Amino acid sequence: MESWRKHPLLFWIFILPPGFWLVAFFLAPLSVIFVLSFGEKSGIVGIEITGTLDNYIRALDPLYLGIIWKSILIAGGATLACLLLGYPVAFAIAFAPARWKALLLLIVIMPFWINVLIRTYSLIAVFRGRGFVNMAYEWLWMRANELLNLVGLGGYNLLGEFFTPLPLLYNNFAVSAGLVYAFLPFMVLPLYANIERLDRSYIEASLDLGAGHLRTFRSVIFPLTWQGAISGIIIVFIPSLGYFFIPAILGGTDSQMIGNVIERQFKAANDWPFGAALSLLLMYATFGALALRAVLAGRNAEGKGGV
Repeated sequence: MESWRKHPLLFWIFILPPGFWLVAFFLAPLSVIFVLSFGEKSGIVGIEITGTLDNYIRALDPLYLGIIWKSILIAGGATLACLLLGYPVAFAIAFAPARWKALLLLIVIMPFWINVLIRTYSLIAVFRGRGFVNMAYEWLWMRANELLNLVGLGGYNLLGEFFTPLPLLYNNFAVSAGLVYAFLPFMVLPLYANIERLDRSYIEASLDLGAGHLRTFRSVIFPLTWQGAISGIIIVFIPSLGYFFIPAILGGTDSQMIGNVIERQFKAANDWPFGAALSLLLMYATFGALALRAVLAGRNAEGKGGV
C-alpha cells in the first residue's frame, strides 16, 4: 500500500485504462438503459423521459409474468442438468492422472473456440427429423422389429407399423438442450477448481468408516465443494435466463423466453423504455443472486472462524 502512495502516477497509469473501459462500456450504457426505463414511447422513433413507472407496472402483467416464470423453469432445468452432468466431469478431471488433466481441461474449454451461434445451429442437424439422433433411433427401431419377427412376435405389431421420428426440435426440450450445451463448461470449471483443492483424506476416511459412495458425496464431498456449485449455478442460470438466440433458433412459438421478449421490444416493437425495464428486472435478479452468494459465503466463513 505504501508503494502506491509513494508512486501515485504509477497507480493512475494502471487504473485509468480499465477504469475508462468500465465507465465507457458498462456504466454509461447501463445508465442509459436505466434512464430509458422511466420513459415513454413517443411516436414511431421518439422517446420521452417522464419518470413514469408504467413500464415496470406493465412488466407485472400476467402475460409477462408467465413468460418470466417459464423462462425461470427452463433456465433452472438447464442449470440443474449442467450441475448433474458437471459434477462427474469435474470429478473425472480432478482425479485423472496428472498427464491427462491438461488434455481433459482443453476438451472442456474447446467449445469456446467456436462461436456459440454456430454451435447452436449445429444442434439442428442433431435434433431434426432426419438428424443424427433420429437416424440412430430409426436404426434401433428397425433392428428391434427384425428381432421381434425372428422370435415370432412381429404379427403383434408391438412397435407400430411405421417409424415416427422423435420430436426433438422446436420445443422446450431443444431449448433446454441448447442451453446445457452452451453453458456446461461454465459449470465444470468452478466445480473442478473446488474439487481440485479438496482434501482427499476426508473421502478416504468416509469410505474406510463404511459410508458408501452416495453417502460420502452427500455428507462429505458436497458440503466441501458447495461454493463451487453455487458459483456454477449463478454463472449458468443468470445468462441462460436472458439468452434470446437459442430459443429463437431451437424453440418454437411456445418456447419463447423473456430474452426474446426484450429483443423484440428493442427491434420489432421499437418500445425501448419497456425493453429497458424488462432488462433491468433481469439485472436486479442478477444482483440479488450475487448478494445471496455473498451472504452464503460470509456465513460459511464465519462458521469456519468460529470452529
